[in-house]
Amino acid sequence: MAQAQPKPSPLNELCSALPSLPMRLQEVGRFVAANDYDATTRSMRELASVAGADPASFTRLAKALGYSGWDELRAALTEARRPAQGSPFSGRAKSRRAGPNADVRLVHDKLEAEAAGLARISASAIAEAARALHAANRIWITGFRSCRSVAELLTYQLRLFRPDAVQLVGGSGPFDLDHGAFRADDAVVVIGFAPYTLVSVETARAAHQARATLIAIADTISAPMAEGADHLLLFEAAASPGFFPSLTGAIAVAQSLAAVSFTLGGAGAKRKLEETEGRLAEMSQYFVEKG
Repeated sequence: MAQAQPKPSPLNELCSALPSLPMRLQEVGRFVAANDYDATTRSMRELASVAGADPASFTRLAKALGYSGWDELRAALTEARRPAQGSPFSGRAKSRRAGPNADVRLVHDKLEAEAAGLARISASAIAEAARALHAANRIWITGFRSCRSVAELLTYQLRLFRPDAVQLVGGSGPFDLDHGAFRADDAVVVIGFAPYTLVSVETARAAHQARATLIAIADTISAPMAEGADHLLLFEAAASPGFFPSLTGAIAVAQSLAAVSFTLGGAGAKRKLEETEGRLAEMSQYFVEKG
């Protein structure tokens, strides 16, 4: 029996079709090919503004390639960027480069990719999500495996000035008990990137069932734990070289959320922070140089 041929990459389909497209669609197609990450993370209107094109031209491009519309093409581009599920880390590994400065070059490329990814994070989306955190009665934060560190960082920073309102899901017992405690006036923050943990998806679904505000910090719009999120904060995980996806963007998003939430809290948040600092000083938590 003949083996099924692998489905061609949507970028390969696009590049192959370019010569046969009308001139205007060729321009839009080249823009998408050169900015495939932006194509998966930004709205069609935003892309059109940057490309200097009519938003409808993105729909026409998708249909010319055999897709039902721009959303279907964007979903295909997103899926193509996702690492293989069977080997999400080892599949990213590259052989060591040749040359005396190969290791330094790898570090340079990684730092350059991290900086480019940070520049593409939406500041306005973070500000809107921070306002939702500020308005929430309680804040639940969840991240598993490597994303646990990001969740713990956000929890720590928020608890410095909202100590009674912030909790790490699964931090003090089974996570399913926390799921049952979600309420409609709560906000639930779920952090993840491919491959997604089952618990993160279950936490997002529990937030939906409770009608809590769901804030997803994720690598793609198609992340299963981001489905139906009230606020989607995207960071770039897959573009950075190295065997492990990057958490730099997720950390930047988390710290920005905490910073804006604090300023929204005004004098009350400042007073709580000062009380926390005073307690830490009394407990001698930090090293003091004796001179």
